[in-house]
Amino acid sequence: MADLNQVVSIEDLRQLARRRLPRAIFDFFDGGAEDEVTLRENRAAFERVRLLPKVLVNVAAVDMKVQLLGGQAALPLAIAPTGGISAGRAGAELALARAAKAFGVPFTLATPAAFTIERVAEEVGGRLWFQLYAVREHEFREKLIARASAAGYEAMLVTVDLPVSGKRERDPRNGFRTPYNPNWRNSRDVIFKPGWLLEIIRHGLPGMANFDGYRFTSPHGTDIATAVGREMDAALDWEAIKRIRQLWPRKLLLKGVERPEDAERAAALGCDGVVVSNHGGRQLDGAAPTLEALPNVARAVGSRMTVLLDGGVRRGVDILKARALGAHGVLTGRATLFGAMAGGEPGARRALEILASELERSMQLCGVRSVGEIGPDLLAPR
Repeated sequence: MADLNQVVSIEDLRQLARRRLPRAIFDFFDGGAEDEVTLRENRAAFERVRLLPKVLVNVAAVDMKVQLLGGQAALPLAIAPTGGISAGRAGAELALARAAKAFGVPFTLATPAAFTIERVAEEVGGRLWFQLYAVREHEFREKLIARASAAGYEAMLVTVDLPVSGKRERDPRNGFRTPYNPNWRNSRDVIFKPGWLLEIIRHGLPGMANFDGYRFTSPHGTDIATAVGREMDAALDWEAIKRIRQLWPRKLLLKGVERPEDAERAAALGCDGVVVSNHGGRQLDGAAPTLEALPNVARAVGSRMTVLLDGGVRRGVDILKARALGAHGVLTGRATLFGAMAGGEPGARRALEILASELERSMQLCGVRSVGEIGPDLLAPR
């Protein structure tokens, strides 16, 4: 295993993950849709924001704790749902959940995880959120809602930006499909990743435990959508969200909102929050970078509901910038995923340590003593 003590940035973890994983799997995690414009712009939007730090403030100690969706978090961050990740590291969902619990932040379990809703709750616990993919079989998705409720998950994030699967072109070029099976097109790459290969031989290729019993649609010859992507309910609408709100007794968020009027409608239906997200650049290429969509959403509903930001977070200072632009917190997808891919649970913890230490330093350098003091006055005029 790599020496995680030598890792100083999320990019270091990304490079360790790249070296360890077969290309097809790394690209599935790392890539975006079509020309990957939105994927790049999610990151570039953070790089365009400039700060005006305050000086001569006593920042010998800063407080990064926040109330996030009704509970305390060690920093304004939760781990985002990421599907299919145990193909890259056996037990990756459990590793991320354990790292989140130890660090004191929420963890979101993806619908297509390798471990069941119940097992993650029983074996790990902590602040657990569940991400619901609205599949076409209504009865099946309502069973998922009931299972998450019975298992004690405190929040549900309904992914609403996925009526159909995005066109991620790295996957067919690499011969990648989910569930992942090595084939002649990627066998050479697999052979030259012995650490990953030995782990797969030992543990086997993961399935999607929460989909046991589901009748998957057969792919067409030219279909590049993942198995789950083919099952999305393109008819999902606001009436369906009303039904989910009736079924789910706890905190409910819509993930994939970029328009303020959609956020306002979510608030009117009784949702507790929205995640400003474009699915990490993996669906509609050309969608606005989430950091640029954030301020209008935050102005519209930020005083009434929780507003989280997803996409492009790679540095602790990104969390500060998102807060300054109106977010209550961020979701980290790839940042913590790279940690888990590089080093399992210790790697995921290292990713969180890096983000926390960078946020703390950024707060001190900006002259703010608590997360609550981070506001728009820190932003340089554009």
